[in-house]
Amino acid sequence: MHDKVDTQERFAKVLQNGPYQVELEFFYPRSHYTGRPVPDLVQQISRPLDVQDVADYDAFIITGAPVEQLPFEEITYLEEVHQLIDRLVEQDVPQLYICWGAMAAANYLYGVAKRPLPAKLFGVFPNFRCYPDPLLAGLPDGFLAPHARYAEMDVARIAADPRLVINAVTKDQRLFSFRAREQKQYFLFSHLEYGQDALLKEYQRERNAHPDVQYKKPQNYFRDPLHMTGPEFSWARTQRTFFGNWLRSVAENVTASQLVKE
Repeated sequence: MHDKVDTQERFAKVLQNGPYQVELEFFYPRSHYTGRPVPDLVQQISRPLDVQDVADYDAFIITGAPVEQLPFEEITYLEEVHQLIDRLVEQDVPQLYICWGAMAAANYLYGVAKRPLPAKLFGVFPNFRCYPDPLLAGLPDGFLAPHARYAEMDVARIAADPRLVINAVTKDQRLFSFRAREQKQYFLFSHLEYGQDALLKEYQRERNAHPDVQYKKPQNYFRDPLHMTGPEFSWARTQRTFFGNWLRSVAENVTASQLVKE
């Protein structure tokens, strides 16, 4: 993520505001900084990843990164991500993969190809269930969620894989999420951790970085789209429900694991 502090604050808010006591730790891939010093800010807010420590955690999230337009083989820390995924699977740790994290994991675990979209999928869209999903329990069909990405996975390949099940898509068949049937793996393509102003910040960041490029405005987001004012937090219910359901599933998995050990 571009703004690491903001990203951590978003995840802390959505994961720690519910009924569960949650302790969070944040990591950075060591290989991302090979040959150069780790920035002071990164060292202050996170620690280097050690895949051997994975067994100590009740669950693990691999988040997005603004690199979905790059081929996987150009990502300098991809091998470290693969090692982490292998360790998570080996230790049977529940895994939540988000946006580029979901793309990288789906490609590595199931050979699903990533394809560039004709234009950035950017805005708030209704999402429709394809298959019952405990993490979507309590949400109406057509629930709202923010999407912000330049690439999509091969939906037909996912649908044809008996190991996977698609949970929800937009009306244009863009992925909201899918899961593994037998593994504790969930692939989320919406940025449900985003707060009310996150899509506006993303738009402004891209415009400021490349003022000569005409970037697409987020759709279905502003009360006044013409003047880009009044961003609405229309996915608040989806965010609260999804992460509440995910944390409940993690707690149930911890309880079940403890019973097995006893």
